Amino acid sequence: MILYDLLRGRQAVFETQSFFEWLGEALGTLIHFIIRVVRGVFGGISGAVNDFLDGMARAIGMNSSIFSFALLILGLFLLYTSVRAFIARSIVAGVIWALLGLLVLSWVVR
Repeated sequence: MILYDLLRGRQAVFETQSFFEWLGEALGTLIHFIIRVVRGVFGGISGAVNDFLDGMARAIGMNSSIFSFALLILGLFLLYTSVRAFIARSIVAGVIWALLGLLVLSWVVR
């Protein structure tokens, strides 16, 4: 800009910044940099989690929606409860929990 002004025949006007203006600009630049770094890190983590869940859903053969994952967790929890019932030698409760778990998992898997 100064070179343009000199070529056009105008005198260049130099502006001076006060210390606090410089300090505010430096702090703003630092905060902007930190925000960009944090956004990049969380964006990378978000992408990795999204890719992981999509891959797992594709391998299981289910949709990658939050509802499907909630049903998957519920079905696995019911199967875990059935294993605990079998360990406690409660055959009837173990069979009931296993059937409920398999029923929920059959809704999820295509």
